[in-house]
Amino acid sequence: MKQHTKTVIASFATTLILATGAANAVVTAEEAATLKTTLTPMGAEKAGNKDGSIPAWTGGLTTPTPGFTNGGRRPDPFASEKPLYSVNAKNMAQYGDKLTDGTKALLQKFPDSYRLDVYPTRRTAAAPQYVYDNSFKNATRAKIVESSAGPIPQGAVGGVPFPIPKAGTEVMWNSLLRWRGESWHVDFKGYTTTPDGKTVLVQETSNDYLMPYYNPEASLEKFNGEHWMVRSLNTGPAIRAGEAITGREQLNGEKSATWVYLPGQRRVRKLPNACCDTPTPFSAGIVSFDEVEGFTGRMDRFDWKLVGKQEMLIPYNSNRSMVPAKDSELVGTRHLNPDHVRWELHRVWVVEATVRPGQRHTSPKSRYYIDEDAWIIVLGDRWDAKGQLSRMQFALPSAMPDIPAQAGTTWGAYDLVTGSMFVTLVLNEKQAQYKVMPRYRDTVFTPDAMSGEGVR
Repeated sequence: MKQHTKTVIASFATTLILATGAANAVVTAEEAATLKTTLTPMGAEKAGNKDGSIPAWTGGLTTPTPGFTNGGRRPDPFASEKPLYSVNAKNMAQYGDKLTDGTKALLQKFPDSYRLDVYPTRRTAAAPQYVYDNSFKNATRAKIVESSAGPIPQGAVGGVPFPIPKAGTEVMWNSLLRWRGESWHVDFKGYTTTPDGKTVLVQETSNDYLMPYYNPEASLEKFNGEHWMVRSLNTGPAIRAGEAITGREQLNGEKSATWVYLPGQRRVRKLPNACCDTPTPFSAGIVSFDEVEGFTGRMDRFDWKLVGKQEMLIPYNSNRSMVPAKDSELVGTRHLNPDHVRWELHRVWVVEATVRPGQRHTSPKSRYYIDEDAWIIVLGDRWDAKGQLSRMQFALPSAMPDIPAQAGTTWGAYDLVTGSMFVTLVLNEKQAQYKVMPRYRDTVFTPDAMSGEGVR
């Protein structure tokens, strides 16, 4: 009887660990060594797939397209390529095992206009050598620990925190701390589309970003957990011109801080810690704070299950989306224009999030698809409290060999219930399409800086 009880308890404990995704199995030195053999330096499978439709990774794209100038428009390095095939509502069943539920829903919702143009797979993701070196070190020294804001990484800096992930939380933190440059500037616009087919400009914005986590001189001793900073200034539409937001993200979300400047009040105010399913004002309420760039924020609202790795059709090498001169050429009245969205077959990590007992969320279940090469959440599906697939998230990562990186640009979400859409970081009418900057000073991302630059 005692033995049976011990077996039941052990089984329950194992089930609980797998369900929460909080397992923190140690990566051995032998496993870490595979980052220099069978795995890429950031943890992807180096080899291609069996039929060759996914090629081997050979170092990524690190040579800029001739004529490119930092701060200018980003060219498409694969402009001459043609689609291998297209997926639409009529033939989607043929590719069903390579499509997310959200992608299938869009194909069915807009059968006459939505499609996926699938191009040859190009594994362009790359990073500087110091990021590779730190990822190797992180493999055996980083671990997940509990904080007041849920599970967070400890013992990682300057690289992928868990290049050989063994839990859902580790994969999600790899995405949150993914390499996309250390310091950069982006000018962009954001739009909503209404159920009756109207396109509305909701933001025209200038953003500065800094990732202290990727300071080449960072060390575990010097890193204080502040991993991401943003300064955002709205220049339009007229009702929002002059608004500014500064945010400083900590690994422990309770320590993160955000300030806002409103021209009408002419002062800087610290905001409550925005979290989870709170609607974002810049999206007119269509997306929540934890849907920014796929997922952003605290990890304690959900249990995270690592489903595994799958071959899926995803947006990738999306430079062609930045080529049209007008935003309206990319942003349609119902969805993005399929003519300007490149899809490829890639291996992705799949992570499911289920709201924890005692917690509440408008999307109690979500499924995320994270590119194995760049750790970007490229697609996400969310279900509402009725069990209905209600939202489909997307990101359009682009090849940026000058950084080098596969970095996210345009992202957004489709509301599958109402038929509305939010899309932001639309760069088509902007000259500076992801400009690499010298490292910003820390003081740029402070309330005092906002106060001194406020529009009167």
